[in-house]
Amino acid sequence: MSRIGRLAIRPAREEDVDVLVSFNMAMALETEGRSLDQERLRHGILAVFQSPTRGFYMVAERSEQPPSIIGQLLVTYEWSDWRNASFWWIQSVYVRPGWRRQGVYRRMHQSILDLARVREDVCGIRLYAEEHNVTAQVVYEHVGLCRSSYRIYEQDFVLPKIDRHHGFCP
Repeated sequence: MSRIGRLAIRPAREEDVDVLVSFNMAMALETEGRSLDQERLRHGILAVFQSPTRGFYMVAERSEQPPSIIGQLLVTYEWSDWRNASFWWIQSVYVRPGWRRQGVYRRMHQSILDLARVREDVCGIRLYAEEHNVTAQVVYEHVGLCRSSYRIYEQDFVLPKIDRHHGFCP
């Protein structure tokens, strides 16, 4: 049996919010060097639970006693008029450092694929990775995701873009 033992992939519950906040804070700092506003983040996570049309969180939980959450991801929706269905965007992916490279993300990803494939209103899975996070990109390619021909452009009103060579962009 692998180090993770029995692993349950389940929908997150509102009582998991503290863990989701801590994982998101750690992920933002690790991947983008960002310190998030903890209260804004908490309200953003709670908003997902209060309005399921925004998306849903899934967690990976060790089944041993006491159970502990070791990974998370968030699924949000993007309507595609070309396909008359929604893409499920995977974001806010985090696995505790001591549990990485053990198949935790692979199991979470497979659970999302299994859920999405049986639904006629879902046309595919998408995610984005920070361009310098090569480790994540390799993981995503290993679970069968392909690099898209699209580039993402944004105008963020809350978190300024960090240009790794020139500082913050307007």
